[in-house]
Amino acid sequence: MIVRFGYVAMSTVIPNASPSKTMTLKTFQSLADRPAAIRRLESIAAQNLHNTLRLLRHSAASDIRIYRFSSKLIPLATHELLSDWNPYEALRESFIAVGNFVKEQDLRVSFHPDHFTVLSTPRPEVLQASLRDLEHHVAMLDAMGLDGRTKNNIHVGGAYGDKPSAGERFRTNVETLPEHIKQRLTFENDDKTFNARETLELCEATRIPMVLDIHHQWVNNEGESASELWPRILKTWTSEYAQAGSLAEAPLAPKIHASSPKSASDPRGHADHVDPGPLIDFLRKIAPITERVDVMLEAKLKDGALFKLMEELTKYSGDGVEIVDGASVRITP
Repeated sequence: MIVRFGYVAMSTVIPNASPSKTMTLKTFQSLADRPAAIRRLESIAAQNLHNTLRLLRHSAASDIRIYRFSSKLIPLATHELLSDWNPYEALRESFIAVGNFVKEQDLRVSFHPDHFTVLSTPRPEVLQASLRDLEHHVAMLDAMGLDGRTKNNIHVGGAYGDKPSAGERFRTNVETLPEHIKQRLTFENDDKTFNARETLELCEATRIPMVLDIHHQWVNNEGESASELWPRILKTWTSEYAQAGSLAEAPLAPKIHASSPKSASDPRGHADHVDPGPLIDFLRKIAPITERVDVMLEAKLKDGALFKLMEELTKYSGDGVEIVDGASVRITP
């Protein structure tokens, strides 16, 4: 089984390369010249996209093929006071440059919209805000020229005192989504509310691929192991679950999230690095039925944690782990 590792948004290795610089609404409103204020927003966003391209170049040079974009590329993009602004057209060349590099290097990229994007909510205004945010993420991917194989990963959301009703509301809202949003979705289990089994059932019902977070599963489960659920999770990444052809021609490798507990007193928090032991144990268990898997590392030290993990994995050479390149390994059961 080939395993590729990636990291989230920021670099702790490349200096001055934040893709998440922002402007507050208060600052925007303090600028009397609205066109000038919008130009400043566009300048910040252009810098974020420039830094994103820098990070992608850094990643490709280090054999890292998996990367999660920052959701904060465009400050205030979904705020109602800026509904007349079209940042995607204003930043067209910057978006195209990022998308072209992704395609040239055959990178797997994604977004993870923020926690306030919830489709299980009982509040219509929250649902509408969530839909605006999903539209925004799709618009950014479209501006990059990336197709439906590039995903937006979200959690199910809150239980609101009645988890079965929240789950059913989530399913209904997903099924009524416009196809261009729906085909780009993946769902992930969380560490407090909708566990891996419950999230998997919703993925199966809506025919959406599931991203298994093995750390979340360790701290929020019903007694099952993550590997027990894996055959069903793996099936959600097959062409049988294709959305509008996005997986039909060449199914994507399944994706998982991996991190380690911050401490015994904070088991849900993410540590700076990833402990290779539990991760390798899980990968060995799924290797007999899995040809390839992509692993998004959610450690605090980002790409630094990835490089450290690859160093640690050299210690497993000869024990079923073969280093393929700077960010990939081959796992033998």
